[in-house]
Amino acid sequence: MFRLHVFAALGLSLLLAACATAPAPITSDAHAPLLPSTLFPGDAEAFVAWRCSPDQGVVTAGPEGELRVWSTHGAWRLTPAVVASGERFEQGELSFRNTADGAIVESPRGQLACQASMRRLALTREQRPGVMFHARGNEPGWTASLAHDRPEVFLSLDHGSREQRLPYRVTQMDNEAGRVVLASGRGDTPFELRIEARACFDDMSGEPFPARVTLNVGGEQYRGCGQGIAP
Repeated sequence: MFRLHVFAALGLSLLLAACATAPAPITSDAHAPLLPSTLFPGDAEAFVAWRCSPDQGVVTAGPEGELRVWSTHGAWRLTPAVVASGERFEQGELSFRNTADGAIVESPRGQLACQASMRRLALTREQRPGVMFHARGNEPGWTASLAHDRPEVFLSLDHGSREQRLPYRVTQMDNEAGRVVLASGRGDTPFELRIEARACFDDMSGEPFPARVTLNVGGEQYRGCGQGIAP
């Protein structure tokens, strides 16, 4: 039986500062863009889903030397704090510490208690060769995989009955907010793929992911979750 490192989550009452104005549209060259780090687990081997009170879901990953936290409002990278005992991470006025049963988050607004509910191993390049970001959704089943070396996406829609490999261009990239918007590089096959660093849970399995993904293609909209895959 493995022992989870217990992390605290950020409550709904803590809001992100206003996002910076979106930059002008960007046209990709022959190389794949660098995606925001908050879409990746770092060197953490797994994501952990948390259920907190009041009712909400949070995702965490614990790479070496930090804690990455995703909530419905965005993503944060917390650093270790020196304490007499236990484990504690902080960012500004937000902090958390481990408890025997779960975790406690402390902020100027009070405390929040969370319980770990599920653990999912992070996707790797061994499992998804040549892919730097993978998204998936259900009803109908679909996937989108971004190539690691060129601006190209492989779309598999409607349970694999429709598949296409298409070039894309970056129309929005906000590293601070963890937001990326991609558009088709072909005029005859338009699509938009929107990626945001937010806590996401597979609506069938409940598995945790660090990104919410929306795909608009062919007059249809597909929603799901995704994860950046580091080399």
